[in-house]
Amino acid sequence: MRRMDIRSIEWKNDSIRIIDQTKLPAKLEYLDIKDIKTLWQAIKVLKVRGAPALGAAAALGVYLGIKDVRAPDFAGFNVQLGKVIDYLGSSRPTARNLFWGLERMRFVALKNKSRPIVAIKKLLFVEAQSIIEEDRVACRKIGEYGSRLIAKKDTILTVCNAGILATIDYGTALGVIYRAQEKGKDVKVYACETRPLLQGARLTVWELMKNGVDVTLNCDNMAATLMAQGKIDKVIAGADRIAANGDTANKIGTYSLAVLAQHHKIPFYIAAPASTFDLKIRTGKDIPIEQRKAEEVTELFFKDRMSHKDIKVFNPAFDVTPHNLITAIISDKGVIRPSYLKNIKKVIC
Repeated sequence: MRRMDIRSIEWKNDSIRIIDQTKLPAKLEYLDIKDIKTLWQAIKVLKVRGAPALGAAAALGVYLGIKDVRAPDFAGFNVQLGKVIDYLGSSRPTARNLFWGLERMRFVALKNKSRPIVAIKKLLFVEAQSIIEEDRVACRKIGEYGSRLIAKKDTILTVCNAGILATIDYGTALGVIYRAQEKGKDVKVYACETRPLLQGARLTVWELMKNGVDVTLNCDNMAATLMAQGKIDKVIAGADRIAANGDTANKIGTYSLAVLAQHHKIPFYIAAPASTFDLKIRTGKDIPIEQRKAEEVTELFFKDRMSHKDIKVFNPAFDVTPHNLITAIISDKGVIRPSYLKNIKKVIC
């Protein structure tokens, strides 16, 4: 299998180049972002999305925001750097990788504060490029470790999009599928549509079909029927933040799949790099969950508004899957199994 040659995010022409994922699947369009306000908005409306890709966006965004800053000394430069980091961090609250990327950039600046400002800027650019390359390597490791859990002719259910579009160029959950396919395991995939923003229907289906993977689209509320009919061998999802005990935040609907998988005795896996783990958060109860606009539910993809104009809407972007429903977490450091509180520290740290 030959993967399609795309990059979800990169530095090009003195700009941050992204794929505008709001235009898919109708159009593959690249955007060149030249200021952090445009980047902030792109993150907010999901033109760029996926936890690992947001880590790269954060790092490149810091460089974009400070590359033209003029400051007489590090103190002045650090004030501007802090404003850029705080601003980008206000875009979306749940994905750990976004904040991890910002923290990496702040650390590099502070570590080199005695150097000339021009040198610090160059080091920040190098760090952003390192984050991008590290994600590329991490996703390939996740794919390799995860593929060992996949049997020949397995049928895998997934949710949202945790593939090339959500990372640098390979994927986490879908990276496992790609690697299994490369090994000749002839896997099939069911992709949940992933209401309300339809990342499964719009992005995962597009990506898998482009890569020659046998994929079938299902509505979110059809997952139980698929499992009851014996059509699903494994469930694999990505993650936006993983607590120290293994509780995992991912796109809304992931928790439902984990409950269904346990009932039907189907292995349920999370695939994520080390950068998604937040060991400062002990349980999923402390993971911040983003609440999004009501219009995403009531009218975004409809020709006409489909609900009462005054209806109250509950629209969390993520839910938390308790660790006891997760068979294993596939990381770039290896496959982590219970007890997560003990083994996450052992493998990730």
